Amino acid sequence: MDNYIDVERSIIKRFRKEIWRKFISAVNEYQLIKEGDKIAVCISGGKDSMLLAKCMQELQRHGKVKFETVFLVMNPGYNEYNKQVILNNAEYLNIPIHMFETDIFDIVATVEESPCYLCARMRRGYLYKHAKELGCNKIALGHHFDDVIETVLMSMLYSGQMKGMMPKLHSTNYEGMELIRPLYMVKEADIIAWRKYNNLQFIQCACRFTENCMLGDNGGGSKRQEMKELIKKFRQTSSIIDMNIFRSVHNVNLDTMIGYQKKQVFHSFLDDYDTDISSVNSENE
Repeated sequence: MDNYIDVERSIIKRFRKEIWRKFISAVNEYQLIKEGDKIAVCISGGKDSMLLAKCMQELQRHGKVKFETVFLVMNPGYNEYNKQVILNNAEYLNIPIHMFETDIFDIVATVEESPCYLCARMRRGYLYKHAKELGCNKIALGHHFDDVIETVLMSMLYSGQMKGMMPKLHSTNYEGMELIRPLYMVKEADIIAWRKYNNLQFIQCACRFTENCMLGDNGGGSKRQEMKELIKKFRQTSSIIDMNIFRSVHNVNLDTMIGYQKKQVFHSFLDDYDTDISSVNSENE
């Protein structure tokens, strides 16, 4: 069956403006893919990573830059139902996945404090390690526009700092490896619309803490879910607030910042406060 052809066509035609152009814009603007890259496209089984896989396939077929892909699925300990959903979707969408097994869920199940944080850290480490073993120099994750602005708000409201989600990062633990986020500019609402348009069903988180919400688009009662609700209210108030949050981390005015951190070194406006005013006075004389 060639059902995947209609899904692929929907990305570059029906959702060209909402998904394809924004995907291409992020790849180009942030220089995410270079000639000769071998990229592990990491698939969790959710809507975001599955869309990412299809976009990467389209770019590999029709893009000017030549690169390789491996569609990597890490099984952290899914139950058989969720594992089969991933396998079925990969077959339906014509994504040649490479699945490897881990025992992350078993390990995290014994942890009482911040199990989700530990799970995410362990997943990332396993993905880097396995991707490098396969000869990849990059891993691609399915984080999108809403993940970016949720991170900004969550850092401000719950961590007391201005902190963003970068479109790409060099790994500090795996030399020569890099993380990229090609869906950086794509809004979650458009991903959901794409999923519904093609009548697709994906798993969500499926860990042992949230197996009651195996399918769907809504998360549980986490801090990130609070941010989703807050952003929803913002969007009801104004159509530009979400984009302004996104742009704010692209356009930071350090002249108005009390302090900032770079490469783990904290800088205060007081460091060169008197020097700056002397410079201004000399320029005005």
